[in-house]
Amino acid sequence: MDFELTDEQRMIRDAVRELAQAEFAPRAREIDEEGRFPAENFEKLNELGMMGLPIPEQYGGAGADTVSYALAVEELAAACGSTSLIFAAHTSLGCAPIYLFGSEEQKQKYLPRLTSGGAFGAFGLTEPHAGTDAGATRTTATWRDGSWVLDGQKMWITNGGVAETLVATARTMVDGEDKGISCFIVEKDTPGFGIGKNEPKMGLKGSVTSQLFFEDCVIPEDAILGQVGDGLKQMLITLDGGRISIAAMALGLGRAALEAGTAYSGEREAFGKPIQAFQAIQWKLADSATELDAARLLIYRAAYLKDAGKPFTVEAAMAKLFASEAAERACFEAVQIYGGMGYSREFPVERYYRDNRLTEIGEGTSEILRYVIARNILKGWPAG
Repeated sequence: MDFELTDEQRMIRDAVRELAQAEFAPRAREIDEEGRFPAENFEKLNELGMMGLPIPEQYGGAGADTVSYALAVEELAAACGSTSLIFAAHTSLGCAPIYLFGSEEQKQKYLPRLTSGGAFGAFGLTEPHAGTDAGATRTTATWRDGSWVLDGQKMWITNGGVAETLVATARTMVDGEDKGISCFIVEKDTPGFGIGKNEPKMGLKGSVTSQLFFEDCVIPEDAILGQVGDGLKQMLITLDGGRISIAAMALGLGRAALEAGTAYSGEREAFGKPIQAFQAIQWKLADSATELDAARLLIYRAAYLKDAGKPFTVEAAMAKLFASEAAERACFEAVQIYGGMGYSREFPVERYYRDNRLTEIGEGTSEILRYVIARNILKGWPAG
């Protein structure tokens, strides 16, 4: 087993780390405090050629592998959680479904603009009554006079308010018959497509999270991804890939918290010596470092399997479950190490803590991921 990164993977990691630490980290607090979309960060990422990182070059991407993509997401999160989430949602949810399931015409039409940084993408899955239970989708796509007509509502859509291209799930109705869930490409300026409020959030405040509405929204016949009724399968495959990126995001936030806690423990003194001299602090650092390193290996394994074309559903679920919860503990311990200062917005650890909370909810809660993993373990066992 080879645990070494390739030269290309290291080059991508180092390039993103240098940019993120030099330019994104210094303004991360301001972005959080103001709840401001960090457009300038994405201008820089576009200049670096990162906006279509894992998408093949023929569609304007960089053609990098999933490990490289996970490294980039981690480095962005270690500097600015909001930037990392926007980037991950754009890539894994906005671009990936079009690349994986779109026709050649759809790929040529949409991907070059998305990968060039000229437009953001988003994925419209969650509804007021459909999140973890994705099959409960109530938005409908009705076949009428040679077009699809969308009606319904989406919520908690990352990049929803800024995306020019949305891949939306809808229950497909043909001649009054429910044909199952399908995925459709919807362009921002389509009549009948509206953007509601942006949600006020606990963390990741620079990321736009929006309500979306469809009211007699007419889209062309060729706006469907794949075949009628393929949507549930498509969304589950999309989420498998997205879980790798959210795991990497959690890893970056947890790593930043560990690094901050380690540095502060060498500066803060108690009873005449730095607090890192005390076993209680050392064990916090040791546990965080060990768990985050284990998370990193789980992420790399899932990414490797994805690139190898092998099944990775369970491995992606394990990576996201463990990484998000390991990062939660690392952020918690960093706040504890800072003590009262950790509760102050003057220092970054409270932001890491708030930002990481989403990683245990978005793209599969910890509860549903445990279900996915357990279902695999119990495969073939009698129920009850």
